[in-house]
Amino acid sequence: MRISRVLPLLALVFLAACSDQRATFEIKGGAHALSLIRITRFPWDKTAQYSLVAARMPDCMRKHPMPAAGLETRVEVFSPGNDAWIVRQGRRMFVTETRTCQGFAALDKEPEGGLGDLVGTFEMRKGSLVFTPAPKAPAPAVAAVPGAPAGPAEDAGAPKN
Repeated sequence: MRISRVLPLLALVFLAACSDQRATFEIKGGAHALSLIRITRFPWDKTAQYSLVAARMPDCMRKHPMPAAGLETRVEVFSPGNDAWIVRQGRRMFVTETRTCQGFAALDKEPEGGLGDLVGTFEMRKGSLVFTPAPKAPAPAVAAVPGAPAGPAEDAGAPKN
């Protein structure tokens, strides 16, 4: 077999090993979203290149590069409010926004007001990058209204006339 016939097959092996995966957290439909892009170049890579895309179409969209991280690194998304988003990639934290999509900065520590509510996590599941929404917090229990008739459970131990 000639080397000229083997080279294209070897190149195909390397090209097939490249991976460009994307997942999206839809804030208010697909036009207002945060998307994570995860790229690996070679099969032996132990890290991937990550980017975050902030979008609120048609007004803005911007891609923000993030540091390389491990292949299985989870990226959590928190909502402190006002179209601001805190993204935690492993131990690193970043803040971005979707009003102008321009803002993106590394955080040295957790903000004084906290991270906000966890809205979900970008993670690898069965070889694919997915966004998993955070479980919804249970609805607060309804407090008993003073003077309201007792329910059946409360009547069970009451004396009968």
